[in-house]
Amino acid sequence: MNKAIHTNFIRNKIDNDLEQKLYTSIQTRFPPEPNGYLHIGHAKSICLNFGLAKDYKGQCNLRFDDTNPAKEDVEFIDAIKTDIKWLGFAWDGDIKYSSHYFNQFYEYAIELINKNLAYICFLNADEARTYRGTLKKVGENSPYRNTSILENLELFAKMKAGEFLEGECVLRAKIDMSSPFMCMRDPTLYRIRFDKHHQTGNQWRIYPMYDFAHCISDAIEGVTHSLCTLEFQDNRRLYDWILENINDFNKPNRPHQYEFSRLNLEYTVMSKRKLQKLVEDGLIPGWDDPRMPTLSGLRRRGYTATSIRDFVNRIGISKVDSITDITILEAAVRNDLNIKAPRTMGVIDPIRIIIENYPEGKIETLKAPIHPQNETMGKRDIFFSRELYIDRADFKEIVPNKKFKRLAINKEVRLRSAYVIHATTFDTDFDGNITIVYAIYDPNTLGKNPADGRKVKGVIHFVEASKAFKAEFRLYERLFTLENPGKNDHFEQLFNPQSLITSYGVVEPSMVNSKPEFAYQFEREGYFCRDNQSSDELIFNKTISLHNI
Repeated sequence: MNKAIHTNFIRNKIDNDLEQKLYTSIQTRFPPEPNGYLHIGHAKSICLNFGLAKDYKGQCNLRFDDTNPAKEDVEFIDAIKTDIKWLGFAWDGDIKYSSHYFNQFYEYAIELINKNLAYICFLNADEARTYRGTLKKVGENSPYRNTSILENLELFAKMKAGEFLEGECVLRAKIDMSSPFMCMRDPTLYRIRFDKHHQTGNQWRIYPMYDFAHCISDAIEGVTHSLCTLEFQDNRRLYDWILENINDFNKPNRPHQYEFSRLNLEYTVMSKRKLQKLVEDGLIPGWDDPRMPTLSGLRRRGYTATSIRDFVNRIGISKVDSITDITILEAAVRNDLNIKAPRTMGVIDPIRIIIENYPEGKIETLKAPIHPQNETMGKRDIFFSRELYIDRADFKEIVPNKKFKRLAINKEVRLRSAYVIHATTFDTDFDGNITIVYAIYDPNTLGKNPADGRKVKGVIHFVEASKAFKAEFRLYERLFTLENPGKNDHFEQLFNPQSLITSYGVVEPSMVNSKPEFAYQFEREGYFCRDNQSSDELIFNKTISLHNI
């Protein structure tokens, strides 16, 4: 094991299990339900499960817990596989599906019936809820709880044959209706569904519940440490009960469940159900929208796999539920891109500059560093001529205060990697908006300060007009207006209408060949990447600003 890795209670448990020779090696698994796209909360589980397997020279398999055909889709399966690979991990062996074990689940259910530990119950949903009781009131036994073993076997066979309607009956475990843990009050093991399954088609009319299938799948696959989030803490009792009551798995080295705190991130929600609602309600056009906390959305926005792994490492593993400051995630990607991203210039809200003392028709080729802190990346060509674009925010008619280091009338600035210019006058339209700024340049200031010793304090970026390419810039803000929108029953009402602002500007000509999802730093503006769904159009998604704001 890598000794530099920070320890945690899960690693301590694994160390102890190996030392006690409970297991000769460890096996973990990443078991998503294919009912939505993975979000950054899943990245924590991915990094944990695959990371432990790598560090302890064990194995980690990918298993789709596909026990609810009504909500699952091959689209989600494909997206999940892509996200795991993009994040930098590879599963051991073939991909597993809980649906591959449907025959075994059925036989294990029969075993429980034969042991008088499961029965067919015909209570409807409302009745079952009433019999179940509350946290303050114990439940009552179902009137069907004492049905004979033989009759339960016959009824279960009829369920399998599709002879009952959906919701007409279920198979329940016979545990303890007075248990203080609600999950132990005769939980449902099987229910009837007539939906077509994406793997098994119409072969089955009954499907196991997640809690029944999950632990058995772990046991079949030889998982040693079954890692899940804290909301499944009480369910560990059911996990253990099922395995302890099935002959094949009632042994010391069977899987054991351990819980860690889930990732909750500010200004977003970590629920596939809620994320799906954003899509279904039309607030967001798709799961991979760059505002979404899904891995596909973050990738499209320009987040790197390295930055997400670094973020997960920063927040660590614990049993304490909390909400994570989103600036930790932003700092992780900012730090990564600061090292990797080549520099370029783009003007998001352009106004035209005319350099009146520069020759008409002349275009000068200048050199600018691709990365100012990494000379090995070389230099790039930029262009200078009589007509340029600068950002509207970089010009003021009158200097507003002493901190203003940009262009104004009778004030000069340096154009990045080019000359010092001095603004003289400007034109406006009928509404008073500035359309053109006129300036003069000092031809003796390329790469050096003015000869007379005067100091030019401001530097602004620009793009030469004749070679510029038009581009669309998509600027993203927080998805919600409150830090913890998930606590609100009507969380969608907290959706930030300003979460996407679109602007149209210009970029350097080299950006016409920019690659989708590849990060660039638009100098003084932030980190951007070309949208992965744009083809001929130049559309750039803003990943993050240069500084925390």
